[in-house]
Amino acid sequence: MSLQTRLMTAVIGFVSLILIIVAVITSATLGKTMEDQLDQKLSTYAHQLVRATEAFAPSSATAQNILDGPSTPPPGLLFAVWSPVTGYSGLTASTTSATADDGIGGLLTTLTGAQMAEAATALKDVSVATVTLTDLGSYRVMALPTSNGLIVVTGLPRDEIQNQLTQLLTVIALATIGGLILLALTTAITIRVGLRPLRAVALTATRVANQQLDRGEVTITERVPAYEADPRTETGLVGASLNKLLDHVNTSLASRQKNEERMRRFVADASHELRTPLASIRGYSELSLRALRQSDPQAERPEVIESTTSSLERIQAQSLRMTRLVEDLLLLARLDEGRELVYGTVDLTQLALEGLSDARPTAVDHHWNIDVPDEPVTIVGDAGRMHQVVANLLANARTHTPAGTTVTLSVAQEGEEAVLRVHDDGPGIDPAIRDELFARFARGDSSRARQTGGTGLGLAIAKAIVEGHHGFITVTSEPGDTTFTVRIPMNPATTGDTPEA
Repeated sequence: MSLQTRLMTAVIGFVSLILIIVAVITSATLGKTMEDQLDQKLSTYAHQLVRATEAFAPSSATAQNILDGPSTPPPGLLFAVWSPVTGYSGLTASTTSATADDGIGGLLTTLTGAQMAEAATALKDVSVATVTLTDLGSYRVMALPTSNGLIVVTGLPRDEIQNQLTQLLTVIALATIGGLILLALTTAITIRVGLRPLRAVALTATRVANQQLDRGEVTITERVPAYEADPRTETGLVGASLNKLLDHVNTSLASRQKNEERMRRFVADASHELRTPLASIRGYSELSLRALRQSDPQAERPEVIESTTSSLERIQAQSLRMTRLVEDLLLLARLDEGRELVYGTVDLTQLALEGLSDARPTAVDHHWNIDVPDEPVTIVGDAGRMHQVVANLLANARTHTPAGTTVTLSVAQEGEEAVLRVHDDGPGIDPAIRDELFARFARGDSSRARQTGGTGLGLAIAKAIVEGHHGFITVTSEPGDTTFTVRIPMNPATTGDTPEA
């Protein structure tokens, strides 16, 4: 449960318990008081009826004779007499007022034998008892002996007590329910207002969590409002602490961005500076090889010429490899800076045809298929870089699949996006490296046999170029079914960024 729910449950539960205890104590105290008053009233009536009974002889002492007088018995009065001569007789007075025509007889009802037996059982060992009489309800009864050997039983109904207690409990219940509803509303409003700074903290943290903090220049401008970050309150202190944390994170991200910019600048500068000596090495090696090839083989020893030729060939091969690596690093650095792309109209269909034509001679042991629509699929982008994306994906499929693999290149338009797919039926990609497949310097794995080495920058360059066109590249792979999918908007301007020409 939420904190608000737990607090409301605890407060309302404790208050309800207190109110119930108060209601029980109040009703018990009031009921005891009313019972005492009824006992006093009953004692008064009982002694009056004893005196009235003593005026009769045992042979004529019946309940009807004793109550038959000018005075009207109180409503609900129960009166019974036991005489050794006449036996038991008993009457109850009506709880309603009689009319003048009714007389005393209209007010009295004869007790049945069962009712008198119930009263006698309740008074067996005590002089005062509470008994529930059939058809009459609950009565408080008292038995007193007379001086002439009779026993007088007097009773008064407890209906008034029960009715008053019922009304009291009803009022208490309604007042308790109303009070609890008011308490719940007041508590909910108070807790909600009190926890509002925590909600502000949660919303601020959510907005920060939705920001892209893993790349590029990042500035965290989200803060908990000052009126919700008062450090003098417990909840406000949380907001103030979060603001302090965000300030620290923002400073750290700015420092991280500066370090990344320095590193990117270093890579760009180093790559640029390395191009010249590498070009010189390559040039000198070519000149040396050309001179050796044009020299007279008889003028020098064959083993010297062969050794020199082999060394210069290795120099040339390594210089070419280093040149490709530096060119790739320089391209990635420029793409990270948002440079290097020259936008224009690009026909992806034509690029696919050209890319497949270039890939076929490099792997004649593969089966190459192409699937393009009849109509050109054109986008706004950099034709040279998109050609590099196609070439890198085809080279990746060629390098990491065995002979006999079928590679299919397809181009399609889906909605406002151009979709390029490279599919192969090779052994698939090892799931352990799939998440890092587009990382820089990512190398092959045992599940995709490699015939030649590489720099590990091909897919990273493809990803950087595609993201530079405001698209994205994904891969799905399982044995016999690997597909690289490139999605690029037909016009990058629709993404909200204006491409630079």
